[in-house]
Amino acid sequence: DTAIEPLAWGKVHPDVISVQSMLKHAGFDVPEINMSAYMEARALTQEFIDEWLGYFINPGNKIMSSLLLTCGLPGGMMGSMMEDLGGMRETINHLRKKKGEPEYSMDDLLIKLFDEVAYVWPRVGYPPLVTPLSQMVGTQSVLNILSGERYKMCAKEIKDYLHGKYGKSPAPVDEEIKKKIIGDDEVITCRPADLLKPEFEGLKEKYKDIARCDEDVLSLALFEQVATEFLTKKYNPEPEVEVDSFDMYI
Repeated sequence: DTAIEPLAWGKVHPDVISVQSMLKHAGFDVPEINMSAYMEARALTQEFIDEWLGYFINPGNKIMSSLLLTCGLPGGMMGSMMEDLGGMRETINHLRKKKGEPEYSMDDLLIKLFDEVAYVWPRVGYPPLVTPLSQMVGTQSVLNILSGERYKMCAKEIKDYLHGKYGKSPAPVDEEIKKKIIGDDEVITCRPADLLKPEFEGLKEKYKDIARCDEDVLSLALFEQVATEFLTKKYNPEPEVEVDSFDMYI
């Protein structure tokens, strides 16, 4: 639940040094921070940002906001959620304009997102807001805002969660919501992984032309479309075409 500079603060987690200091002065027994390791990680992170990571960080994520105190979402999610809202704002406002309703600013959407998360989270049984469940709750909240009607659009992962494929929820799921999303479908009560059939040998046979090792098979199992294209080019490269130097000028 903490981060390190230069990625701490803003719309992400607070810095570990500050949290450790607060807990320590409040009387808690907390371990000391290895500052040599902290500074090395800090320097490496800054190096990544300077080289290329900075291109993917929204400058607004560095700005502090007290609005974040009540949302319940982990700080690591805020950057991607803000990006999603920013991309959807135009679509949402287009629909609102058709209805003769006033447009939303980014602050309006942010408050609506926090309110929607506060509505969705308890009604799906308070799943722990860590990956991947935090993304699922956040995505469903965004879909509710985008459609203007709760659960009119529903993420596949939320359906799987309500079917029990992510295990038992910490608290009971709202029966009305469950009925609306999955109807009378059977809910898994056993360990979900026990229902999965072994697929490794089948994938190895299916992709025997491009899977040369176990790592290739695992890549295909996880990212079939991307891995198929990558491995095909890796093991069956297209021959280079010789171009006559004169043709290059024509």
